[in-house]
Amino acid sequence: MPMFSGFEWMIAWRYLRARRAEGGVSVMTWISLIGITLAVFALIATLAVRSGFRAEFVDTILGANAHVTVYSSTYVTDTGQTLRTFTDYDEIADRLAAVPGVTRAAPLVKGQVLANLRDSNAGIEVFGIQKDDLLSLPRIAEAEEAWGDINRLEEGVAIGSGVARELGATIGDRIKIINPNGVRSVMGTSPRVNAYEVVYIFTAGRYDIDRTRVYMPFAEAQSFFNKEEQADEFEVMVEDPDNVDAYTPALLEAAGERALVWTWRDASGAFLRALDVEDNVMFIILSILVLIAAMNIVSGLIMLVKNKGRDIGILRTVGLTEGSILRIFFLCGAFTGTIGTIAGVILGCLFAIYIDPIFSFVNTIMGGGVWDPSIRGIYYLPARLELGDVLSAVFLALGLSFVVTIFPARRAARMNPVEALRYE
Repeated sequence: MPMFSGFEWMIAWRYLRARRAEGGVSVMTWISLIGITLAVFALIATLAVRSGFRAEFVDTILGANAHVTVYSSTYVTDTGQTLRTFTDYDEIADRLAAVPGVTRAAPLVKGQVLANLRDSNAGIEVFGIQKDDLLSLPRIAEAEEAWGDINRLEEGVAIGSGVARELGATIGDRIKIINPNGVRSVMGTSPRVNAYEVVYIFTAGRYDIDRTRVYMPFAEAQSFFNKEEQADEFEVMVEDPDNVDAYTPALLEAAGERALVWTWRDASGAFLRALDVEDNVMFIILSILVLIAAMNIVSGLIMLVKNKGRDIGILRTVGLTEGSILRIFFLCGAFTGTIGTIAGVILGCLFAIYIDPIFSFVNTIMGGGVWDPSIRGIYYLPARLELGDVLSAVFLALGLSFVVTIFPARRAARMNPVEALRYE
């Protein structure tokens, strides 16, 4: 047996199509419909941008950085030197790579230095890395935009597009890299200045990476930073980055007693937790917006019940039960909430799918500069539709619409037919 009978659908549909002359009910219906539509659209658009921003941020972290960084605690050598480097790095790299779930373990030499080309200077971070290890970084080897040949790394350096822009460098230019702690002699320490050909320029998709990072051949970096036969740390990639903490005990055991680990969650955990808090707050705020829009349905139904008092009295007199009256007016409110939700879902999904041209249009209208990558870290506003986000918006909107509809519908069902027809 169907929940709603045919005549209940028919009466509800007639009431929804009421003319303005019958009390302005149709106007209230449109206001409710538009309110629900915009609220659901805003909720889905916000959730899509939130998911896209988080996915893009995490992808740039995992695509251009180590999932786990293994480094050494400070120790004193037999000659009295204080170091934080690994000397037996080939052996340690083999042990790290043998840990179950590890896909790659690469020794690195790192240093912050100065780059110069003609009259331009830029502070950079040099990563000394072997070519095969660099090729395994998807955001570098398969960058969004790239120029030159990454396979020529042994002949020069690979630089981020932000570094290239700061220096005005192009493929084939020779940039100077200056290490203040360069050449040691009996007269003291003097800066080391070497010139390297730019063989590859990449855009990893993160402003801070593109603006500072330079890749140099591993052996050359050892010489440049006075770290012959040493490595600063190991870049470890794992099969399941989301479960990176599970690899920590085995990696520490493989790396030795002085080893320490720093995961990508440690590096970006505060930012990700801030995103989670912001996500929850935004969902609550937009849920309140949906509730406010749903309350318009109550206003419209109360007006509808008031205007249709005579009809309710007649329907009760001819034999309709309280349940039938309740279902008729419930259908009126539920229909408005359902249509508004469907329209909001369509608009929200279209916004997420076509966000790039929409954002380009807004940027053009505003004269450019709406999105500053130096502040937000990524170059564009991402959006990613998740089925769970869309369903949560649908269930929230429909649930609130159905719940708030019950109260005016019950008021109509409990109306005394004698009182309704007394003055007719």
